[in-house]
Amino acid sequence: MTIGNDFFDMHAAPLRIGTVRLKVRDLDVVSTFYQSVLGLNPVATSEHSVTLGAGSTPLLELEGDPSLSPLDPRQAGLFHTAFLLPTRSDLARWVAHAAEARVPLQGASDHIVSEAFYLADPEGNGIEVYADRPVSAWHGENGEIRMSTDPLDLPDLLQSAEGTEWSGFPEGSIGHVHLQVGDTGEADGFYHDVLGLDIAARYPGASFYGSGGYHHQLAGNIWNSRRAGKRPEGIAGLDAVEIIVRNPQDLAAIAARAESVGIASITNTGALTLHDPWGTAITLRT
Repeated sequence: MTIGNDFFDMHAAPLRIGTVRLKVRDLDVVSTFYQSVLGLNPVATSEHSVTLGAGSTPLLELEGDPSLSPLDPRQAGLFHTAFLLPTRSDLARWVAHAAEARVPLQGASDHIVSEAFYLADPEGNGIEVYADRPVSAWHGENGEIRMSTDPLDLPDLLQSAEGTEWSGFPEGSIGHVHLQVGDTGEADGFYHDVLGLDIAARYPGASFYGSGGYHHQLAGNIWNSRRAGKRPEGIAGLDAVEIIVRNPQDLAAIAARAESVGIASITNTGALTLHDPWGTAITLRT
């Protein structure tokens, strides 16, 4: 599951993130932010929506509706969308660009498996921008994935840019989506038992779900949303997550597991849509 220099090949994973769809109140402002700060480019546009991506690859769908209620950080939904850059040098170039543009950052961490920066878009949707370390650095003596939240060595990171400048989001991807959930056990029941993701790691109040040996393509925590119920209608924030399924047989198995526990699903042209216990649409497609 790795490519040159021992880095994880996301496209080889049985399940990986495709696009994330957000509902936003001010489409122009939010779209401009992702283009100017992250370097995404428009892939498709309509009167009330914009799809942004890297090159021709769509990553983020924004649906505008001024009548939406503002995002409530205590509700279940999005903790952050994590944009994965191909190399450490790309991450160094991005953070130098963010500093020059005076983009407010909310944090920076060394997670052992990765180095990451945190921020939010103008409507409060969380964002992580990160680069992975080689897979060989992820595991402890017993083969377990080790994750931590340690200080990031910014001077050392910046040296890796070698004097080059940020020129827009490279051919990266959404590496993972971290969710706010009401209960981690209930989240395990959906994301592990039904979707079939491994529980790659646990923190107090959080589960990390991986596929193909990755440290996590999805995660769920209760840090702001303990005991939250289904998210109300008409509120801005996370609407849907697309998951790409490598093997069509896995899609059929997920549909069968969902049916066995009474989770309704919709099948449409090779895609299966389920809703997690908090109302987020999960669309799986081959």
